[in-house]
Amino acid sequence: MKRVYLDNAATTKLIPEVMNEMIPYMTEVYGNPSSPHYFGQQSAMGLDKARRRVADAINADPSEIIFMSGGSEADNTAIRGIAERYAKKGRHIITTAVEHHAVLHTCQMLEKQGFEVTYLPVDEYGMVTVDQVREAMRDDTVLVTVMFANNEVGTIMPIPEIGALCHERKVFFHTDAVQAIGHLPIDVKAMNIDMLSMSAHKFHGPKGVGALYLRKGIVLPPLIYGGAQERNRRAGTENVPGIVGMGKAIELACTDLDKKMASMSALRDKLITELPKRIPEIKLNGHPTKRLPNNVNFSIKYIEGESILLMLDLNGIAASSGSACTSGSLDPSHVLLAMGLTHEVAHGSVRMTLCDETTEEDVDYVLEVLPKVAERLRKMSPLYHE
Repeated sequence: MKRVYLDNAATTKLIPEVMNEMIPYMTEVYGNPSSPHYFGQQSAMGLDKARRRVADAINADPSEIIFMSGGSEADNTAIRGIAERYAKKGRHIITTAVEHHAVLHTCQMLEKQGFEVTYLPVDEYGMVTVDQVREAMRDDTVLVTVMFANNEVGTIMPIPEIGALCHERKVFFHTDAVQAIGHLPIDVKAMNIDMLSMSAHKFHGPKGVGALYLRKGIVLPPLIYGGAQERNRRAGTENVPGIVGMGKAIELACTDLDKKMASMSALRDKLITELPKRIPEIKLNGHPTKRLPNNVNFSIKYIEGESILLMLDLNGIAASSGSACTSGSLDPSHVLLAMGLTHEVAHGSVRMTLCDETTEEDVDYVLEVLPKVAERLRKMSPLYHE
């Protein structure tokens, strides 16, 4: 059976070039990077190289990169850190209704501690505007956190414009760029970004490692105490093999990025164009053009997304109904509901996310299989006949 993996927004394959760079740090270069001896300093050199690679990918300084366990920890560190350190400046936070739960749940926790949070609504494409952010700002606004690109529907937010507004108003600006890094060009200086979260396993790196970009001059208390690692900003012995892998993965992901974006966008657009021709009553979710080059999200009316996924899997196609972090939930996507979809339509969503290894043959196979799956499931659906 042919196997097609279209769940790259959940996680990507660890590629051989990254694994090969990691292996020596699991076997030969095993010293603790905080140790002053030869073995420790060899590990420390690996960390330094990875830090430079990550910094170069987003036009940052290596000293502005803090390695962490992933995007969720980076989100928590940024949002909770600003709230704790700068509470005297203000206790109002602005975010959007379609953020990843690592942001939403953190904001909800802060509300219980007396902070006020404004959750900006989105339009039918899952987009917020800079004018919405401007209108929501108050004298006591201390932080704006808006995701770079949505993990479910792929919509790209107006990050440079929001960042410029925040700098004008002297408000801290954080963006969860977990889905954008390695798929879109990012320049933290040009885009006026103060803090940025990323996770290695979204761009062919290892799981369990990520980073927070923290602009020079911003001081945050650590989320984890107990050691002086990462310049006293994140305690705990560093995951050296993972960090080395992340450095290599982000370097590879950003090499020939324009070419990769063009290739993935062409395959994405083929799915977006062809599927509605083959499946009646199907709705594209997310912005038609301002979207990640690898993201396709459709709602197929009158059938359940879970049934679609199971039947696709039986045909060798791996896809998703939304965020992997909420795949155990029976509730429809909070993103799709915020975009105005009904519960019934939102339940029929399927997300297909490509990578630079996805081929046209893979896309053609999906175009062959998915319409048959939809037709079969609709024959069993009493809603479709109505």
